[in-house]
Amino acid sequence: MKEMEEQKQIDLAAYMSASISRIMTKAYKNVLSNPREAKFAFHMQQLFAKSEKRRKKLLEKEGLEVPPFLISSIATECNLHCKGCYARSNGIAEDEKNNRKSELTPEQWKQVFNESAALGINFSLLAGGEPMMRKDILEAVAEVRDMIFPIFTNGTLIGPAYVEFLCKHLNMVPIISIEGTAMGTDQRRGQGVFRRAMYSMQQLKEEDLFFGTSITVTTENYLLVTSPEFIDQLRSYGCKIVFYVEYVPMEEGTEYLAFTEKHVTEMECFLEQRREEYSDIIFLSFPGDEKALDGCLASGRGFFHIAPDGSAEPCPFSPFSDSNVAEIGVKKALQSPLFRKIRTAKALGWEHTGGCTLFEHREEIEKMI
Repeated sequence: MKEMEEQKQIDLAAYMSASISRIMTKAYKNVLSNPREAKFAFHMQQLFAKSEKRRKKLLEKEGLEVPPFLISSIATECNLHCKGCYARSNGIAEDEKNNRKSELTPEQWKQVFNESAALGINFSLLAGGEPMMRKDILEAVAEVRDMIFPIFTNGTLIGPAYVEFLCKHLNMVPIISIEGTAMGTDQRRGQGVFRRAMYSMQQLKEEDLFFGTSITVTTENYLLVTSPEFIDQLRSYGCKIVFYVEYVPMEEGTEYLAFTEKHVTEMECFLEQRREEYSDIIFLSFPGDEKALDGCLASGRGFFHIAPDGSAEPCPFSPFSDSNVAEIGVKKALQSPLFRKIRTAKALGWEHTGGCTLFEHREEIEKMI
């Protein structure tokens, strides 16, 4: 049984490494016309190959399963109040300063990511709140050259100063969140947000920077946002990568927006078609792509979430923790009792409808602490 489990871990590691390699190969091809971006992408391709060997060595020698990426919430503030926001529901984002969680300093975040890179982790998705409200942190972690940081932003704060910063630090990749149409985006995020986000994309396109978009998919908009017409529109804006994130019903009464198994299957078909039709765009689905990986990737199996105060959590939708990366480091956090219990209990493969496995089973996860 132990040998089978170790083989499954190696197979997962190989699958994820191969997936990252394909993404970087495609990204490299997409930026060949831009010598600056092409040089950076080529360097990162070589680095990822070394990191894959490092993670494999740690798994074989120490039994330590090192994920290839992290999700890090670096900000507790946000300039918007989006409907159904998980960060506000989980208490990550707060308007009142006295109610906010304590936050790691820029130097602490830099230290966390330097350790992560040394372990073979090459990506950390930066979230919040609104991460671009913490330029001090972004400037510090941009110096971690062996990692790429997709910045999940509402796009409203991107101006000349930020464009200049992004031109200097190609490892910082803006991922601008929209809901599809102007009406859908403004309805959820606020009047005029869609227009401002499109203007930000225009600025990034003019500098020939690599950037993408993140779209929360629901039962109401998934047909629109996966249509060729919509993808063509994104392409015209200059988007090179599209993240589809399944809606998790954080607000009571919005359960009807969450995917059923039928919707998940349809999304898989749509994405398979789009990946064949659009060779110049990278399509990623979360957690939809996890089906091919035999279950949820949280709790260090494929990633884990770092809260603003450094708490190591299974994922952003499962804000439970028994360790802190600022206190014990990333390596020890990966071996936390909570993460081990979740993986041992096979909780990552629990049945669920759509969205997040651990969110649907949050009561069981809470009991594990």
